[in-house]
Amino acid sequence: FLASGGLVQSCGHIIPESPVLALGSNFTALCILNESCLDFGNIYASQIIWKIKNRLVPKEQYREINRTVSSVTFNDTSSLATPLTCNILADGQIEQNIYGITVTVGLAPEKPKNLSCVVHQVSKLTYIMTCTWNPGRHTFLDTQFRLKHSWPEEIFPDCIPKDVNNSCTITDIHFFVNTEIWVEATNALGKAESDPLIVDPIDIVKPLSPQNVSVISGVLPTVLKLSWENWISDTMMTLKFNIRYRIAGDTNWMEVPSEDTASPRTSFSVQGLRPYTEYVFSIRCMKEDGVGYWSDWSEEKTGITTEDQPSKGPPIWRIIDKSHSPTSWTVHLIWKALKPFEANGVILQYEVTVREKSSLSSPVKKYNVSSTNHTLQLPEGTYEVTLIARNSVGASPPSVLLIPASNTKAPVKNLRTIPKHDKLWVGWTAPNSFVLKYVIEWCLVSSSSDCIIEWQVVLGDVQGIDLKDIKPFKCYLITVYPLYADGQGSGQSVKAYLKQDRPSKGPTVQTKKVGKAEAVLTWNHLTVEEQNGFIRNYTILYKTIDGNETVVTVDPSKTEYTLSSLTSDTLYTVRMMASTDNGSRTGPDFTFTTQKFGRGEIEAIVVPVCLAFLLIVLLGVLFCFNKRDLIKKHIWPIVPDPSKSNIAQWSPQVPAKHNFNSKDQMYPEGSFTDVSVVEIEADDKKSFSEQDLKPFDLLKKEKSTSEGHSSGIGGSSCMSSPRQSVSDSDEGETTQNTSSTVQYSTVVLNGYRDQTPVQVFSRSESTQPLLDSEERSEDHAGGADSTAQRQQYFRQNGGQDETNTDRPCFERTKPITHADEGDLVGFVQLQISGQSSQPLGLGMEKNTQEAALSNVLQTCTEGQTVRPETVEENPLSFDEMPKSYLPQTVRQGGYMPQ
Repeated sequence: FLASGGLVQSCGHIIPESPVLALGSNFTALCILNESCLDFGNIYASQIIWKIKNRLVPKEQYREINRTVSSVTFNDTSSLATPLTCNILADGQIEQNIYGITVTVGLAPEKPKNLSCVVHQVSKLTYIMTCTWNPGRHTFLDTQFRLKHSWPEEIFPDCIPKDVNNSCTITDIHFFVNTEIWVEATNALGKAESDPLIVDPIDIVKPLSPQNVSVISGVLPTVLKLSWENWISDTMMTLKFNIRYRIAGDTNWMEVPSEDTASPRTSFSVQGLRPYTEYVFSIRCMKEDGVGYWSDWSEEKTGITTEDQPSKGPPIWRIIDKSHSPTSWTVHLIWKALKPFEANGVILQYEVTVREKSSLSSPVKKYNVSSTNHTLQLPEGTYEVTLIARNSVGASPPSVLLIPASNTKAPVKNLRTIPKHDKLWVGWTAPNSFVLKYVIEWCLVSSSSDCIIEWQVVLGDVQGIDLKDIKPFKCYLITVYPLYADGQGSGQSVKAYLKQDRPSKGPTVQTKKVGKAEAVLTWNHLTVEEQNGFIRNYTILYKTIDGNETVVTVDPSKTEYTLSSLTSDTLYTVRMMASTDNGSRTGPDFTFTTQKFGRGEIEAIVVPVCLAFLLIVLLGVLFCFNKRDLIKKHIWPIVPDPSKSNIAQWSPQVPAKHNFNSKDQMYPEGSFTDVSVVEIEADDKKSFSEQDLKPFDLLKKEKSTSEGHSSGIGGSSCMSSPRQSVSDSDEGETTQNTSSTVQYSTVVLNGYRDQTPVQVFSRSESTQPLLDSEERSEDHAGGADSTAQRQQYFRQNGGQDETNTDRPCFERTKPITHADEGDLVGFVQLQISGQSSQPLGLGMEKNTQEAALSNVLQTCTEGQTVRPETVEENPLSFDEMPKSYLPQTVRQGGYMPQ
């Protein structure tokens, strides 16, 4: 830019200035530099560069015409954008803008097409003409459309559209004159005109629809009369009409034949309608010669035809139930209400007539019913039922139903169903005999309620119908009966679904019986509401916790299945799946554990074991029975009753020293005296005479009589006080002393001389009776040469050790003579009688016993036997004689420790 006189002048310009270009054409622009800028700025055309929206144009498109003019050429204007600028590189490679232009790219208008015009009647005397056309392609430019019309000698003002480019309305219309009409389109790239339309406006009129339409019922029940008013007078234009009608509630229109309404009129009677039916009517009109346009349909008007007698009898059917009596029926007569076009009015009542065909003399029964069903109790037989419907005009033709005694006629064949969208088609093949009608029964099968029957009667030449209002996923039972002239055929039934789905739930499986290697599974069928289709099969899936799943397919009619080849004592998981044609559903899991032992295995083990046990027990019982004496001896020894002991009567021939009348004074309380022991050595069987041994035999007998009452304590026989027993009270025990205890004496026969005796006898304070083993004398009356010696040892509790070896023993010093035997017997008697002489004095009894003993025995110590010639030669005093027994302290309960 060059500043001069306060004005800024451009150093150049571009030609053409802001051009409008056709899309896809060639374009060349020139940038011309001013001469005044050349010297001042040292600027030339070679320095010019071109840009489109700040984007450089390739230099291949440049051309330097001279030092002040540079051009740029574009072969396709579709790549152009605005602005297009001319720039120059000044000194220092500084880019400066010289000039810029705006480039507009578009299309020339096309020729308008499909020009048409309609004259609309606005009111009785007002008309307007609206013309429409096709404007053609979009030009991307501002294009103006004009509707032109003219007479041959007169041109009318143009009609310019507002807000649209394809229609325009002309308000000044002249009829009965041909008018030329065309459309002109203009923009910056050109102009175009449509083909002209030459027409008389009266031939393109669209009149207003008839008004004030009314419908009037005629005398006949099949006729309705329509009347209306026209907007156009006959002097200006004659019209023809079009009448349409439909039954109320229906969407299908019917039209009166056009030739019946081709002349001008204002009323028309529509015939052939149904009695007692509501109809809807509408009318339109146009120019009588058919040139021009139909008016819009008039407002709809309704009318009702009058009543007529019913055109047909109601369809009738029956359902027969067996009653409590085997020879009678419960017959449910059912019929359908007539459709409106069949009833031809309001049905007031139905007349039912029942006649028994097997007996012509039987009376006819008539019933008047207001509902669509009636129940009869009839004996078994063949009946003819007639049904008539009545309205206010008359009665319908009779409907006849034959009820045969049995359905023995041929049934239909090949009964089948096919779903068709929302309808279920039922088809069959006709039997060989001629059929008057078919009765089709269907009902929705339910597990919770009875099947509510719907039915339909069709003519005998029909072999298939569409059942409507069928629900998807529901099971229907469909039965078809053929009706013959002389009876009824047996019914054929089929179950069907309009649409199937997978079951709502899966079966619940459980075990009926579980064994070692098998399990019996059981389940219930799904209810018909849960099936949602035909169950094609059941699938059992079972597995162990860590095993693979096994699949078994089961027939849908089964409710039980046995799984075999299972592992014993194993946990299994089982589930069941029900499948239809449209999918499957699995039920809940169920677990069970197989048994560890199979059927009979436990019995095979237990029975032999029990038999063996019983055999062992039996053998043991037999053994015990055979050895009962030995067992009784060691386990249940005989315990004598101390209260029955007769130990005090061992020597009845020897009178007692003291005789006390009172039992209570027999055993006075006090401490025991020392016990004397006599040991008899039987060296020779003949040493003792029978007379000498009588006292001993007497003792043996006494022992035998009291054997059952012996006590095993201490190995000695005793006579216990009757006031002191095992059950004595503690009070008696506390007052007891040594003076009240029964003295014990032991006579030992035929002991072994050189052996320690098996049983050791000791003094005991126990009141228990003696045992048999303690009283038994095994060795008396030994052989003639027997020298066995019996020794008796006594234990002491007086602080001495039981194992003391200094215990005294007595041996025989010489063979016993008769005198000695008498002394011995006297000693025994003295010893026994001493039990009852304790009250007289302890010292006297003790001295007497010691004196008797000193005449027979001598003391021996350390196992050496002393044999003095006579007792008198070496007498022993009482103090010098070794003590053979020490009294023991009495413990609570009457027992003494040994």
